[in-house]
Amino acid sequence: MSLSFANSIAIQSRARALLPLCVGAGTYLFFLFVGDTLLQDSDSFWQIKIGQWILDHGALPYTDFYSFTRPGESWISTSWLSQVLFAFSYAQWGWAGPVILTAIGMALTAAVFVHLLDAQIKAPRAVLFAMLALLLSIHHVLARPHILALPVMVAWVGLLMAAADRRSAPSWHWLPLMALWANLHGGFVLGLALIGPISLEAVEHAEKGQRLKLFMRWVLFGVGALIAACCTPYGWRTLMGATNILSLGELLSLIFEWMPANFATFTGFEGALLGLIALGYYRGLVLSAPRIFLILFLTWSALTHVRNIEAFAFLVPLVLAKPLGEMFPRPLADTTGADHWPARYVTAIGALMIVAASWTSTSLYMGHHRFAFTMTQTPVAAVDLLEKLGVQRIFNAYQFGGYLISRDIPVYVDGRAELYGEKFVMDFFKATEGKKPELLPRLLDQYKIDATLLVADAPGPQILDQLKGWKRIYADDIAVIHVRDNADGAALPSK
Repeated sequence: MSLSFANSIAIQSRARALLPLCVGAGTYLFFLFVGDTLLQDSDSFWQIKIGQWILDHGALPYTDFYSFTRPGESWISTSWLSQVLFAFSYAQWGWAGPVILTAIGMALTAAVFVHLLDAQIKAPRAVLFAMLALLLSIHHVLARPHILALPVMVAWVGLLMAAADRRSAPSWHWLPLMALWANLHGGFVLGLALIGPISLEAVEHAEKGQRLKLFMRWVLFGVGALIAACCTPYGWRTLMGATNILSLGELLSLIFEWMPANFATFTGFEGALLGLIALGYYRGLVLSAPRIFLILFLTWSALTHVRNIEAFAFLVPLVLAKPLGEMFPRPLADTTGADHWPARYVTAIGALMIVAASWTSTSLYMGHHRFAFTMTQTPVAAVDLLEKLGVQRIFNAYQFGGYLISRDIPVYVDGRAELYGEKFVMDFFKATEGKKPELLPRLLDQYKIDATLLVADAPGPQILDQLKGWKRIYADDIAVIHVRDNADGAALPSK
């Protein structure tokens, strides 16, 4: 092999290392340019507000101080680090900050994902899997903490699967990933739960004489991961706080992201499931029992709650990477001279150019585009009127809670469903959605409500129109306000 030809192969090998960065840059720019779609969930308001409180006080919340229905109730924030990052970015750049932070989270996720897959399968297939995963996840890409934890989830599971593929135990150096995940978002419990089945994959294919020793190493790693998950300001309470949401029972079926998957119309998730089944039949894909369990568990999770579809989208390919790599082997590249200076030069210059292009694109786009939160979650005019009237207790719609918190107005309810509990929120929905309208006057009297702020197209305002002692004083396309007959402002005209 000539020296020039060897250098050419080395440069190609080094340049290939830029693939994850290219995919990450493309993902970042895509979500930056559709950034307004990331600002559609009112939970972003209270996430930022809590982050601001943490920065201002140099402490973490242990009780609720945003509602008038649960004041002083025990409550911890299991996403405190993400909230601080969002609050800081918002303070610096307005809504552009959380959008950029969310786009970076998705970019890191895609880059780590492609890097992990590229070790097993051909680069084009790795990129294709990344595109499919992003497509399946796009419905849940919002400026919220779970996005900042997504790259950590992919890295954690990818590294565990890589250790299992090598028939070895994970490195203790990976435990800080779990600690980071536990401080970013409560979804870290998934990472703890997956240690068991992934360890069985490693043990099953190990030599018989080494299985017990390897299993014990995985057990110790699992204990270490559990300890690492408690390395937060809340300590062991983090585990309890992260699992409280799962105890909400019937309520989970009413919150969109916790609803089960709906196949009434064809979706990308349905297509992915059918494609997975087709691949297994067409290619005769043979998997070990632990891998089958992992795929079934991730599929069940996604079918049970639509918010878990992104875990299915990014983790199932990692589980399938090694079997697919064996089914579609790629030619071994000759990396002779891979550390030669031209190869390093190409890689470094290429990486700098990609980062510079992304930053330039961000600056240019922000120069002529102002990100704004969706109007359906921000009843600005209605809240302005309520402040003018000086009402103290507002019976607010669930989706308006975050915005009211951002305006420093105590709320009846907001997106922290685990704080309020199943019965409280279920009674609220039954009363305002017309399932049990007789509950509405009881709740209004029980909590001494002065005014209501409900969604314009919901049954609640129509029920209040017929309720004695209440009158409508304001309405627009977003919200409707009712006040008691003796409330100030009763003579204001409706819109």
